[in-house]
Amino acid sequence: MRVGEFGRAHGVRGEVRVKSYTQDPLTLGRLGPLTAADGRRIVIADLRSAPGGAPDMLVARVAGVADRTAAEALTRLVLYAPRTALAPADDPDEWLVEDLIGLETRDAAGVSYGRIVAVPDFGAGDLLEIAPPGARTTVYLPFTRAFVPSVDIAAGVVTIAPPEDFLAPPKPGPDDQPEDESEDGA
Repeated sequence: MRVGEFGRAHGVRGEVRVKSYTQDPLTLGRLGPLTAADGRRIVIADLRSAPGGAPDMLVARVAGVADRTAAEALTRLVLYAPRTALAPADDPDEWLVEDLIGLETRDAAGVSYGRIVAVPDFGAGDLLEIAPPGARTTVYLPFTRAFVPSVDIAAGVVTIAPPEDFLAPPKPGPDDQPEDESEDGA
């Protein structure tokens, strides 16, 4: 499962910034060897918080990476760990994103709204990205207790409480009005 992604090089001695996707960012250094998206085996030799205060941004020293050029070659490389390397959640209301992908969404009456295809966070909190059956586009639902009252991983179902117009086509806004073809309306 995806646990991090390398950013830009940090300094000239081979260190590299890394964004951790684990709940405790420093867990990234305790997962053992990681697998990169390109198949390389990555061993994090040292890990510390990055300057700037973002808790999920770290600075890593990677085994075999000794200079800035080698660190730059890691930029944008996604890191994966085997599922078995991650401890199970202590809280019954916590799930791994990977556990949610592919689950069916249904309302309390059992009406299906589609399957979860992603759980993005664009800065205002987690969302469920749902692919409705037969639709060409996905829809988003806030991943909050108000909209997602229950998750049953074993049953493969996420119960949702969508707004009334959840799958309705968007209403035209003021910018969506057709323009006149000429200034005099003719």
